[in-house]
Amino acid sequence: MNATNPIGELVINWHLTEACNYRCQYCYATWTEDACTREVIHDRGATEELLQELYRFFRPNNSANQLGGHLGWSSVRLNLAGGEPLLHANRLPSLITQARQLGFDVSLISNGSRLNCELLDEIAPALTWLGISIDSASPASNRVIGRVDRLGRLLDLDELLANLLRARRRHPKLRIKLNTVVNQLNHGEDFGALIQHLAPDKWKVLRMLPVVNQNLVVSDLQFAAFVARHANFSEILCAEDNEDMRESYLMVDPKGRFFQNSCRIPGTGYAYSAPILKVGAEAAFSSMSFEHERFSVRYLPRAVGKRT
Repeated sequence: MNATNPIGELVINWHLTEACNYRCQYCYATWTEDACTREVIHDRGATEELLQELYRFFRPNNSANQLGGHLGWSSVRLNLAGGEPLLHANRLPSLITQARQLGFDVSLISNGSRLNCELLDEIAPALTWLGISIDSASPASNRVIGRVDRLGRLLDLDELLANLLRARRRHPKLRIKLNTVVNQLNHGEDFGALIQHLAPDKWKVLRMLPVVNQNLVVSDLQFAAFVARHANFSEILCAEDNEDMRESYLMVDPKGRFFQNSCRIPGTGYAYSAPILKVGAEAAFSSMSFEHERFSVRYLPRAVGKRT
C-alpha cells in the first residue's frame, strides 16, 4: 500500500498511570473520570493482552489499519509515559521485555526523580530513547510549578547528569530527550546552560496546553520569544504549539482507551474511545479523530535528534 506521508516509525504513547509524585499546575496528562477504576498496569494479564492487541493492529503493513493509506511505517515504538511511569519501576523491566518480544521498539518519558543507576542498568539496554521532563533550572520556579514531591524534594540535576552519563557510557545507542512545557512561570528563562549541561539528542519544547485548565497559559508572543531565545539549539529543538498537538498523537490512557486532546473549548478535557480490550484496537481507534498529517510532520525521517 502506497502511503501519502511515509514515516520511519509509528509512535504510540501509553500513559501507564495517572499517579505522579509531582503536582505540576498545568499538567495535561490528568484524568478525573472514574478515578477509582483499576489501571491496566496493575493487571499483568491485561497488560500483556493490551500490548498484543496494540501491536497486532499497528504492526507494519497491516492492511486492516486505516492509517496505512496515509502513513507508511517500518517499525512501531511504544513510548511509556504517565503520570510518572517510574512509580511502577518494579513492573517496567518485564513490560519492556514483553513489548520488545512482540516487535515494539520502546522508549520512556519520566520526570527523572525515580531514576537510579540500578534501574537504568536494567532497562536502558532495551530503550531507544529516554526522555526527561524538565521545566526549570530554578528551585524556586520548580516549587511553584509543582515539580516537588510530598517530602519537598526537587530533582537533583547533578545526580541526573551523572545517571545519564553512566547510561550513555554503558549503552552508547541510547538517545536522550528533554521535554519542556513553556508556561507563565518559565517562559522568560534562558535554558542555555542547562541544555549544554545535559547535552540531549533532542529537546522538545511544548506550549502549555489548556486541556484541563487554563492556569499558566502563555501568549503567542511569549512562546515565540522562548523559542527564539534558544535559536542556538535549533539542531535539536523541536517546538510544538497548541494546534500542533491537537489530535496528532497516538495515545492510550491508563485504563486502556485511546484518547485525544481534541476538545476545541479549553478546559473541557479529553475525548475517549471504548476500552481497547473490550472492542478491539481497530474499532476503538476508528471512533477517534486523528490528524495524520500533523502526526506525520512530527515523525517524518530526519537526521538523528530532529524528531521523535
